[in-house]
Amino acid sequence: MFKSAVVTSEDVFTLGLGRRLGEELIGKMGQAPDACWVFCSPEKGIQAMLEGIHEAVGTRNMVGCTTDGEISSIGLTTGSVVLGGIASDQLQFQVAVVEGLGAKSETAGRKLAQGFGQDVRYVQLFSDGLTGNGCALLRGMAAILGPELPISGGTAGDNGKFKQTWQFVGNRVLTDAAVAIGFSGQFQLGTGIRSGWTPIGLAKKVTRASGNVLYELNGESALNVLERFLGHHADKLPAIGVEYPLGLLGEWGDVGEDDYYLLRATMAVDRDEGSITFAGEIPEGAMVSLTCGDTDSILAASEKAAQLAMADLGEYEPAMIFCYSCMARKIVLGRLTQQEINRIRAVIGTSVPIIGFYTYGEYCRIQCEGPSVLHNETVTLSVLGDSACGE
Repeated sequence: MFKSAVVTSEDVFTLGLGRRLGEELIGKMGQAPDACWVFCSPEKGIQAMLEGIHEAVGTRNMVGCTTDGEISSIGLTTGSVVLGGIASDQLQFQVAVVEGLGAKSETAGRKLAQGFGQDVRYVQLFSDGLTGNGCALLRGMAAILGPELPISGGTAGDNGKFKQTWQFVGNRVLTDAAVAIGFSGQFQLGTGIRSGWTPIGLAKKVTRASGNVLYELNGESALNVLERFLGHHADKLPAIGVEYPLGLLGEWGDVGEDDYYLLRATMAVDRDEGSITFAGEIPEGAMVSLTCGDTDSILAASEKAAQLAMADLGEYEPAMIFCYSCMARKIVLGRLTQQEINRIRAVIGTSVPIIGFYTYGEYCRIQCEGPSVLHNETVTLSVLGDSACGE
């Protein structure tokens, strides 16, 4: 039997607030948690607040990060902190951390994965959203854990300032780091992802790229191609790029089901060399297309992601929802962002606790038994199911 709960506060971050949140969580669960998640705005007082939470809950299995918006059972909040916890005699947890992420991300991923035992069945990962390479981090982890072990989570944010993000493990506050928590024991995992963006125009081949920097499409400057597409909106780059992400096609990004495409969001442009920097890697030789979406399709995608996660769970009872959604979705949805969370909860159940945040990049598998990848502009759901309820 799982016990889970989520609490939140918009009060000033202090040691006392941390203690109160920890005590409130224990009160809602009826016992101390075996593992905790903390997501918050990058406000002053984080260190003291974490120490208060850590002191109250009494578990070293505590991870989290700063965000671009916090998700809890009351919906979207900003300038806040959300704390979630799980307790169960069916589950065991392990935490791992690696610092210096920006130096060699693939090596960091290997080191992080080595912190888990062979019985780990699922990992949640939270990494710096401004340093390192999330794709390389996942490659390193997969080299140790195997490509089929599911990894979900997100990259940390800082309310859209793009200056510095922080990651948490226990009562420690880090930057340029990755923290992770591994699950083992008896449970069922349901995952679902969708974006709501669809390709427009003819597909083009990536003829020159390096990492997350795209130089040429069909032998032409990538920036020229994007500016021609955007027309009079081109002077709004790179900001307007979140509305028209690049979609990777075929073997590079889709699963041949419901026209899902792996998206890459524009982060910066270099007008002198005609290149575009994206929030994830662009493989040279890949076929890509510009994509577009609207509020209706984005919200429908959130609902579809929830349906896919529930289909994964089968007859098992959902016990906790982890939602990691892209900040670009929040930008496009604006005042409708709350509806994204409402639609997810309507499918999975309004009584099931939900916790998460708006990210600078999302980690999740595209389909069951498939590898975990870094997404942009996508909502990713990981629903923990109580295996005892399915027997």
